[in-house]
Amino acid sequence: MTNTAHLRKVTAELSVAVPQVLSREAGESLVDQIVRSIEARIDDKLLRNGARMPSIRQYAETYGVSRFTVVEAYDRLVAKGYLESRRGSGFYVRERAPMIATAAPRAVDAAPQHLDVVWLVRNMFRQHPQEKMPGSGLLPADWLDGELVANALRAISRQNQNLLLQYGNPQGFLPLRQQLQLKLAELEIAAAPEQFVTTSGITQGLDLVARHFTQPGDTIFVDDPAWFLMFGSFATLGAKVVGIPRLPDGPDIGKLAELAAVHKPKLYVVNSVLHNPTSTSLSAAKAFQILKIAEQHNITIVEDDIYCDLHPGSSVQPATRIASLDQLNRVIYLGGFSKTLAANLRVGFIATSPDMAQRLADRKMLTTLTTSDIGERTVYKILSEGHYRKHVDRLRVKLDAVRDKTVKQLERVGLKADITTPAGMFVWADAGTDTNVLAEKAVQEGYLLAPGSLFSPSQLPSTRMRMNVAIAGETGLLRFLEKEIGNGSR
Repeated sequence: MTNTAHLRKVTAELSVAVPQVLSREAGESLVDQIVRSIEARIDDKLLRNGARMPSIRQYAETYGVSRFTVVEAYDRLVAKGYLESRRGSGFYVRERAPMIATAAPRAVDAAPQHLDVVWLVRNMFRQHPQEKMPGSGLLPADWLDGELVANALRAISRQNQNLLLQYGNPQGFLPLRQQLQLKLAELEIAAAPEQFVTTSGITQGLDLVARHFTQPGDTIFVDDPAWFLMFGSFATLGAKVVGIPRLPDGPDIGKLAELAAVHKPKLYVVNSVLHNPTSTSLSAAKAFQILKIAEQHNITIVEDDIYCDLHPGSSVQPATRIASLDQLNRVIYLGGFSKTLAANLRVGFIATSPDMAQRLADRKMLTTLTTSDIGERTVYKILSEGHYRKHVDRLRVKLDAVRDKTVKQLERVGLKADITTPAGMFVWADAGTDTNVLAEKAVQEGYLLAPGSLFSPSQLPSTRMRMNVAIAGETGLLRFLEKEIGNGSR
């Protein structure tokens, strides 16, 4: 091929592959302009599958851009699946499989065949407006402090970047564990740094503990009602899940003693403070009685204290933690920051005896190696600089400002909240009708409710449902509830 013919061929390739003009005055970068133009030409079939792209040198010289600009544009197109790089040969248009059309996202499943825990959790993760999810277990995003988290992440990114490229410590970031030691000391729970294991939220903590203590066929006690996700999780391990009726000041002690003698459970998972879904807390007497029964029947208590920081403190409202009585001998204490700081950081922790902490850290290491060191460093920075305490103070003030108003609004439209606590984010409301049916009707209106049946291991129909006081005052929801259960229907 003559030089003239070769030049014509190169010019033709470039005229198809790239825009005629690259503007440095445009609102997008040169790289973005090149990427967008080549994407369009491939999508419009102007560049066929397998076609060789102009070389980086040819492109750069013809359009007066740097080779680095062309390299970055081509690399982006490779990452997006438009081009492929062949070593020693150059870049080629990649053959792309036909895209499968994706249905537009729905607020919730329009007609669930069976309303169960999976249905609720699936719909909670659809990323739809929180005001449409009054059954949600999270505070509204605009109540939290995204800038606080973002600032901490930015500060960490400016540290030694090699630290961010390696595994963390299987037991958890040591400075965070030292900070957690101070946090638990305020709750009168003594724990050294070696007694902590960080986890990917409470969920992983419960899973690690359950896998360590139970074999298929063993029994685990839970409150009834209680956090629904663990029922299915424990069942997949082959465990038998038995509910202990929850009263305003804690479990029904008579039932707990009776069922403990029959089932000989390995674990009892309990919310001591701001119980989910009732927002009630253990009395000191009940905490002592639980520990006594656990010692009598050799039960390990797993104390889930995820809502710890939404409680104003014992000087304002009584709250007793079993771990403060037992000092982590028979009690395994779980905490985290998903409810108050950022669910997406996935930072939780287990506090237990030194020996058990090492065993659980080994089990964690064998399943997930480590948890996110970046997330743990972020939480540590926020805790250690004093920002977290002020943040949770603001959250409690916001909840206090809406709780009574929301409860009154719910009662006006037909619900009854016979237990209203002065703290926490939930109301355990009685609708006077099967809330499974109510939840299915709410789906048609675009609202996600949390019916009471899901909070019991028995999964039997219930007239109760969990309502998030930060969300449940939304006008459209109240109109729906009034239409379905109000107007004297009770």
